[in-house]
Amino acid sequence: MYPTTMPRSKPISPAGDTAAETFWNSPRAALFSELDASERGLAQAQADERLARTGGNVVRDHRERRLVVQFLSRFLNPLVALLLVASAVSAFTGDIAGFVIIVGIILISVTLDFVQEYQAGKAVEKLRKSVATQVRVLRDGQTVALPSDQLAPGDVVLLAAGELVPADGRVIEASDFFVNQAQLTGEPYPVEKHARELDAATADMAQATNAVFMGSSVISGSARVLLCRTGSHSALGGIAQSLSGRALPTAFDLGVRQFGLMIMRVTIAMALFVLLTNVFFHRPMLDSFLFAMALAVGLTPELLPMVVTVTMARGGMRMARQQVIVKQMAAIQNLGSMDVLCTDKTGTLTEAKISLLRHVDVAGRDSDWVFQLAYLNSYFETGLRSPLDEAIIEHDQFDASGWQKIDEVPFDFERRRVSVLVDDDKKRILVVKGAPEDVLRLSTHYAPAPDTAPLPLDDARRAEIRALHDSLAADGFRLLGIALGHVPPEHQHAKVTDESDMIFAGFAVFLDPPKPSAAPALAALAASGVAIKVVTGDNELVSRHICKAVGLEVTGLLTGDDIHELDDHALAARVDQVNLFCRVTPSQKNRVILALKSRGHTVGYLGDGINDAPSLHAADVGISVDSAVDVAKEAAGMILLKQDLGVLHEGVLEGRRTAGNVMKYILMGTSSNFGNMFSMAGAALFLPFLPMLPLQVLLNNLLYDLSEITIPLDRVDDAYLAQPRHWDMAFIRRFMLVIGPVSSLFDFLTFYVMLQLFHAGEAWFHTGWFVESIATQVLVIFVIRTRGNAFKSRPAMALAATSLLTVLVAALLPYLPFAPLLGFTPLPASFMAVIAAMVAVYLVLVELVKRAFYARLGMR
Repeated sequence: MYPTTMPRSKPISPAGDTAAETFWNSPRAALFSELDASERGLAQAQADERLARTGGNVVRDHRERRLVVQFLSRFLNPLVALLLVASAVSAFTGDIAGFVIIVGIILISVTLDFVQEYQAGKAVEKLRKSVATQVRVLRDGQTVALPSDQLAPGDVVLLAAGELVPADGRVIEASDFFVNQAQLTGEPYPVEKHARELDAATADMAQATNAVFMGSSVISGSARVLLCRTGSHSALGGIAQSLSGRALPTAFDLGVRQFGLMIMRVTIAMALFVLLTNVFFHRPMLDSFLFAMALAVGLTPELLPMVVTVTMARGGMRMARQQVIVKQMAAIQNLGSMDVLCTDKTGTLTEAKISLLRHVDVAGRDSDWVFQLAYLNSYFETGLRSPLDEAIIEHDQFDASGWQKIDEVPFDFERRRVSVLVDDDKKRILVVKGAPEDVLRLSTHYAPAPDTAPLPLDDARRAEIRALHDSLAADGFRLLGIALGHVPPEHQHAKVTDESDMIFAGFAVFLDPPKPSAAPALAALAASGVAIKVVTGDNELVSRHICKAVGLEVTGLLTGDDIHELDDHALAARVDQVNLFCRVTPSQKNRVILALKSRGHTVGYLGDGINDAPSLHAADVGISVDSAVDVAKEAAGMILLKQDLGVLHEGVLEGRRTAGNVMKYILMGTSSNFGNMFSMAGAALFLPFLPMLPLQVLLNNLLYDLSEITIPLDRVDDAYLAQPRHWDMAFIRRFMLVIGPVSSLFDFLTFYVMLQLFHAGEAWFHTGWFVESIATQVLVIFVIRTRGNAFKSRPAMALAATSLLTVLVAALLPYLPFAPLLGFTPLPASFMAVIAAMVAVYLVLVELVKRAFYARLGMR
């Protein structure tokens, strides 16, 4: 039966720690017995029982804390905890009503924050699961697709090129199976795995050629694998490292952190100032401390995490409706600030409906022999099958039953070709298919026809073949070079060194027409300030033709050979002027992306192949498609359900819309809210009493927060969406120092009106300023939310409703029966009229100052 404790060695490190009884050393039969498994896979009931016992197949168990624990953790905020302690001391001194009200306000505020963020988090998780990696696994002898976290020890999984190894396992069947396990072993090149017993026991996973490990990726071939260790029991779990690792903080993350630190410094300084001032004037110590803490809470943008989370979650859901699934929420912000997009041609600029149009010999004549060679190569290839292979297989039928595959040299992106060793009992040949210039370079002869003797490939004939290639490529056709080599019958294994002295046969000619939607999408992206850089393995002639067809003017071109000759500094000096990179390898794609980033660009990369994974990691925004290989989808931050630049443009606008709404909250917190709190601190210098009771400050803050929860739903002006937006802490600081004092100016004017014209007492002053401060703090959102004319930019109905309703509630509070419990007293109608007039003047003045501020900075 299935053992209670999974057989596992000591944790294995990339260096290969000594480990007893490693599963790759066990005889295969013994391993099946130990795991109570069979080659038909587990029964579903077995799998369910094991999952319940061992947990899901995840490196780290991200079990959510219970809701009550998540809720209570919100009270660990030091300011909130201090305020609760201080209010409890107040209750012991007899102020029970004040204690109850303060605790009630804090509970409502914390609950509001918790509920909003919890709902947003659930929505984000649902989106993420919709594009989770699926694994083909045998259950009850049938092949089914399951999420990787549903796999258990004893499962038999089927792996193919482009997929990720979901757990540690023993290879039980393999065909030209190569994996990249550099993440665990440091080996830079793919390693071939076999379904055989090891000759000698080894503890080093790098030498375990019959085993695969979680986090590795399949480069070519196929295999059946018996899973032996899953989740935290895997080698990857043993070293506590996930595939993608911890993402580096984005510019937005760092900006929010800087903003938080700035507010924290201001908060501490202002709270200490108020406390020391009140102590100096011999005011009640407890009331002074409560007021200082309430002031600190009022200054703290405690809703910022919620606003960021909710705004990005809503943005993610809107993007999902546009067929863009966001896996990493930070990618939304990066997409909004993206100003360069690197992409391949296929599927974005072209239809990706590739068809084999012709198969020609070296003279440009149609040749069935060239097609037969291409067909044999694609038919027997077990590596990553490209759309070109599919086009060859679907083009025509060729009876390959008389041929037998002997071996294969899988395709890789540095060689840019694949070779298959085949035999028909009469001859044994190596058929090579790949990039025309590479295949031609490896050839020393050419064959005019299959039944003629090969002729030397002299310079004149090379020039004619290149001219034929260039003529077809200039018309937009994609070409593959086809060549063959004769080997002795006893030649059993194909090697890279066999790809020499080849006989060039001709070209396979493909058509991949331009996508009709590409031209308008490119124009829209360009109008939105996003530069397109085409980064492709194709040659420059085909690429130029496609670019011209979709209206993309080529401003500069670099080939892979050119990039090879440039060091990183020289490449960085060229990338801004170049928008077409041809015949590039995966490592050169990475260099292009890093060069663009070094120039201060926010770079997006759109890719769907094995070779694209490093570039997707390197880019600020990794974008893949739902049909991509697992490796690419895992590396990407967002997935397009439709491979179309038009869909991506909608995503770019949504990213900017999300960033714009987050920025509104930040600008609100650093202007009007800061201004009002600064006024409270200033008032403490000349008032004989506290300018506002602690519970009134908290109530003010709660009402302000309630008015802001609909900011994620707000519209964003078209002018804001027109260009990439980057985080700018200096701009936020300048905005605070310009707009904040305007708010304080009107607060002090209100003080003068209440004290000199209406001769307000303490309760009257508290009430009047509470109403005025709420009105100015909340209504200024209609001015701050747009860089244009506030009277022409329409806010979302939800934002308008919550803002106006909040002001109305604040104005009515003094007249409600429980007003005395809050320290309020009814205000005369004449004063309310004066306040209304002052608020109107305040909003007009802020609008004028705002326009002057943006005009001086040259912003719109």
